[in-house]
Amino acid sequence: MLEIDVQLASCNPDVPEFEQFECWVAAALAGARDAAEIAIRVVDEEEGRELNAIYRGHDYATNVLAFPAELPEGVESTLLGDLVICAPLVVREAAEQDKRLAAHWAHLVVHGVLHLLGYDHEEEAAAAVMESQERMVLARLGYPDPYPDGVALG
Repeated sequence: MLEIDVQLASCNPDVPEFEQFECWVAAALAGARDAAEIAIRVVDEEEGRELNAIYRGHDYATNVLAFPAELPEGVESTLLGDLVICAPLVVREAAEQDKRLAAHWAHLVVHGVLHLLGYDHEEEAAAAVMESQERMVLARLGYPDPYPDGVALG
């Protein structure tokens, strides 16, 4: 069973509907987990910058932050973690990269969920695996390759 809590802390009018978030999360989890609990907090740049500064040491807003659940050893739970997505940045990036807005939202949600599942892009080999997984999930959803020019999310 999939449980998603979408928290809207942004005034941006271009935030997807709950059903879209649910679809994107389910697609990213397909085959990986039968049950999961995820919170998605949609924020404006001020909160995005603050969280990125606190948790990653970078004093700027970023498009998506992933916070995997850290459970004590032996504790069984469907809790996967939290995503924080900066709505104004998503909208701006989509325009700058000439991407459909829904495709960019889908990409960032899938990207974030894959981080919650343990994927990363710190090293080249790991990035290639993660990007391949993103491409596969997004293609199943009918979205184009998010990395057509080889430009990865940072």
